[in-house]
Amino acid sequence: MELFDQLKHKIINKNIRMVFPEPTDERVLGAAVRLKSDNLIEPVLIGKPEEIKELAASRGLSVDNLEIINPDTYEKFDEMVASFIERRKGKATEDQARTILKDENYFGTMLVYMDLADGLVSGAVHSTGDTIRPALQIVKTKPGVSRTSGAFLMLGNRDSEKYIFSDCAININPDAQALAEIAVESAKTAELFDIDPKVALLSFSTKGSAKSEEVTKVAEATRIAKELAPEMAIDGELQFDASYVPSVAKQKAPDSDVAGQANVFIFPEIQSGNIGYKIAQRLGGFQAIGPILQGLNKPISDLSRGCNEEDVYKLSIITAGQAIMNK
Repeated sequence: MELFDQLKHKIINKNIRMVFPEPTDERVLGAAVRLKSDNLIEPVLIGKPEEIKELAASRGLSVDNLEIINPDTYEKFDEMVASFIERRKGKATEDQARTILKDENYFGTMLVYMDLADGLVSGAVHSTGDTIRPALQIVKTKPGVSRTSGAFLMLGNRDSEKYIFSDCAININPDAQALAEIAVESAKTAELFDIDPKVALLSFSTKGSAKSEEVTKVAEATRIAKELAPEMAIDGELQFDASYVPSVAKQKAPDSDVAGQANVFIFPEIQSGNIGYKIAQRLGGFQAIGPILQGLNKPISDLSRGCNEEDVYKLSIITAGQAIMNK
């Protein structure tokens, strides 16, 4: 069964309520209508009904069976304001809260926080910061996780070619503790796609073949990750060839339970992660899906502003899958 067919099977008819704060973008609206039609997700569109319906009519779409919430007329707005003030612990006055919550991303994130929705997909119009900032302030990270991170699902031409690359989107230069947390959360993301995670923390060194602060960081992150998740197959520091090629692994890391068979690749900083996934995408012909945000208490997903309708559709399915895992 094709990967997204498997994910669809997990979420179909599960009444997963997904918030879309950007429904006046035709890519988002088209994906939301498809998701509803396929019985995969119950879309919750944030905005003015007349604007959404006007766009739908111009595209020959019907939104009559989709829920639309206008923050300006929302009947539970006072309750949301009170909840937001409590969550921000004195960092916002009531007047400030009322202004902030008119922002679609903040409003939508509060719906998720208040358990009125299961997840949120944004970023087709808004920047990554505008999508993630409300998530970090309201939903926040899981216990034991200090920050969120962004993974990419990399799909090749064969069904067996599916890998996780992380962090390629959020953390510029994570320290050893953060890198270890990213490794563990990326393994959990892999499980969502029925990947049995074998996690390699990458470096330009394999098992002490080079000495530098950069190598020490990855080695320390590996030690911490193994303590955080002793049941998982995690190893490092490993060069990419040692992590992926069995013959090289036999020479460079013969005692490793990951080397030569890794499928979750943890890059030491965002520069190499971003370069790595784009090389695989552009030269290797891999499909890069993401970034998939990890480490939050509730699933919030950040689209690329260069996305198309199919990207919105697929990332929404992944986000729904994360919601099912959380439940």
